[in-house]
Amino acid sequence: MKFQSPMSIGVTSLVATAGIGHWMSTLDYAVAYRDPAVDPVHPRYRGSKIFVFWHENILMPLYLRGHSNTAMLLSRHTDANILDRVARMMGFGVVRGSTFHGGSAALRELAERAARSNLTITPDGPRGPRRRLAAGCVFLASTLQIPIVAMGFGYQHPWRLRTWDRFAIPRPWSRARAVVSRAIAVPSGLDRDGVEYHRKGIERLLNGLSGEAEAWAGSGGHREGSTRLRRQPSRLATSAACLPGSPGVALEEELSLLDMRPQDPAAAA
Repeated sequence: MKFQSPMSIGVTSLVATAGIGHWMSTLDYAVAYRDPAVDPVHPRYRGSKIFVFWHENILMPLYLRGHSNTAMLLSRHTDANILDRVARMMGFGVVRGSTFHGGSAALRELAERAARSNLTITPDGPRGPRRRLAAGCVFLASTLQIPIVAMGFGYQHPWRLRTWDRFAIPRPWSRARAVVSRAIAVPSGLDRDGVEYHRKGIERLLNGLSGEAEAWAGSGGHREGSTRLRRQPSRLATSAACLPGSPGVALEEELSLLDMRPQDPAAAA
């Protein structure tokens, strides 16, 4: 269904925001960080980050980390108009456009935002292919010299919509789990081969973390070093984003920590 008029978009956005908040509040959340300081609510958080996660799991970060000085990159397509309103209502900034296709204005705005806030991108959105990382986030990280943080999310037997991303709707009172990478440094001045190398590596990392999170949510077991996760705004993210932060680890170093158990995250749910 298309919502075109400002009134229909506004009403639908209000209802969606209230529904997401109420629905997601029923879940049991836990997270395993490879470095907890990448989270904007952590006392040691410093420096802007680019957070990436798959489009199908947007409900979890949208609910948990509003009001944490983070701007979301969304398509200019009318399909994103409601998500634009919902994201703003839930405490996110929004930049409309693409880092590649007609997105020079968006890139300039992202550069300005990155000097004082985090950015978040769903790198397989807005229309797929599912769990296929587009190179835009790599290009952006290389150009702006901001590290990437990959976030894998998983729910306990979620419902799946018949959309291109098989959008995940968690069941009420079920488990929701996250596995989050360290900040990953992307070298400046990458050529085409360098961009593709990092694109493939971050895609592999994101699929690996997503597979871990889904398996963890499904099993309900304890994960060493994990912690409970709750909805929480950040009181320091605005000032701390402007402070010098860690440049991040090399992609190869982060990939070396992946659990290498055979799994196909794209077919796991």
